[in-house]
Amino acid sequence: MRYRTDMTVIAPSAPIHLTARGAATRARIIATAADLIGAHGVGGTSLDDVMAASTVSKSQLYHYFADKDALIREVITLQTSRVLAAQRSLMVTLDSLADLRRWRNSMVDMNNAVGGKGGCPIGSLANELADHSELARTILAGSFESWEAQIAEGLDRLSTRDALRPGANVPDIATAVLSAIQGGLLLAKTTRTTRPLELALDMALRHVEDHLVMA
Repeated sequence: MRYRTDMTVIAPSAPIHLTARGAATRARIIATAADLIGAHGVGGTSLDDVMAASTVSKSQLYHYFADKDALIREVITLQTSRVLAAQRSLMVTLDSLADLRRWRNSMVDMNNAVGGKGGCPIGSLANELADHSELARTILAGSFESWEAQIAEGLDRLSTRDALRPGANVPDIATAVLSAIQGGLLLAKTTRTTRPLELALDMALRHVEDHLVMA
């Protein structure tokens, strides 16, 4: 079974034709905005902040983005690609329950490395934007759908030994796993400890085990 993992719901705000230098400048602005928003939130990051940190003028910024909302849409796209890329190397080699446990440990290690700070970049954006911008909510829903699809594809690759039972609802299992990730990361961010994430991921793995042929 194949799942959609692209971000086709997002309409790029970039001009159709860009020079190599222009594309690099635009990418730098988006990356700078993503880092600032990750640290201070959407509400705590102004376009002036982005211009100063990315060393571009107002005319340059508005050449690439019509307004802050347009820039935020590209930040969502970038953060989604970063999150999926961080997960992809383990998900594409997923073949067993042991591989799932290694993925779980990797998630915990990454969170532990930052002391539980930061939470999920996509989840943090959703918390700020979902109730205030329908377009942003739609794009973020697409981000979560792409992440769920990546998890679902990984589950589909489980070996015969650890295969899911016939009829198992893989998309629903992937949604449950992602829900555990989001809740665990939020509590880890709030408590500054990885323990909530560990417990949430362990619960998610038990849920997967419940659907295995040999569970």
